[in-house]
Amino acid sequence: MTQTDGYLLDNQQAEAGRRFDAFATLFDPTTFRHLEELGVGAGWRCWEVGAGGTSVVAWLAKKVGPTGKVVATDIDTSLVAAAARAPVEVRVHDVGAEEPPGEGFDLVHARLVLVHVPDRERALRSMVKALRPGGRLLIEDADPALQPLACPDEHGPEQQLANRIRHGFRKLLADRGADLSYGRRLPRLLREAGLQRVEADVYFPFTSPSCSALESATVRQLRAQLVAANLATDEEIDRHLANIASGTMDLATAPMISAWGRKG
Repeated sequence: MTQTDGYLLDNQQAEAGRRFDAFATLFDPTTFRHLEELGVGAGWRCWEVGAGGTSVVAWLAKKVGPTGKVVATDIDTSLVAAAARAPVEVRVHDVGAEEPPGEGFDLVHARLVLVHVPDRERALRSMVKALRPGGRLLIEDADPALQPLACPDEHGPEQQLANRIRHGFRKLLADRGADLSYGRRLPRLLREAGLQRVEADVYFPFTSPSCSALESATVRQLRAQLVAANLATDEEIDRHLANIASGTMDLATAPMISAWGRKG
């Protein structure tokens, strides 16, 4: 996956930081709860896959301490590299095309990554390969097709416009090779990969300032692509952004499915 041919929302755009901040507010509590339950602690060796932002990497670094190690990889490490400190090692890496950056990891984690990777099957094999026996894998990914609406309560023209623009966003993702139904398959895929004690749950954010911030940043970041593909006009995007800013929109994000298991 390359910046121009794969991931639609690259880290170089101005809105990327706002999107990562919204993701952290929305999803960090769920992610950190799962990581705590998996037992992450001092001395662990962890691989954070697709570490575009900094919040999860910083949390892992604090947990593993000076005797542990966190390898943070992404196709664009510009944001995470600027904040990295020991025991964090940052590498530019394509999980769907390259060998893992080492083996014997106690934990491998990816959040909102594999849905965008063209060769998801290879990426998952790579992540399992990198684990030590007994190591834990936690994959958290969106399932936009499971709940495709920006406004589940579509009661007026503002909500209809939001849902039409969300549909355009999903089309752009699908055209880039994203699997919009990937999240629901994670438990089965982890079992088929040989993992044991596989479990999963779902978190569905709905109506919060962070949902609104994420929607606004995403639409701003994709504005040119939406207009170029005739999926929305500039006037419609301006109207949608104003509707978001009014604070009266009950906006939802795609459900995030978390699945985890252990390597035998």
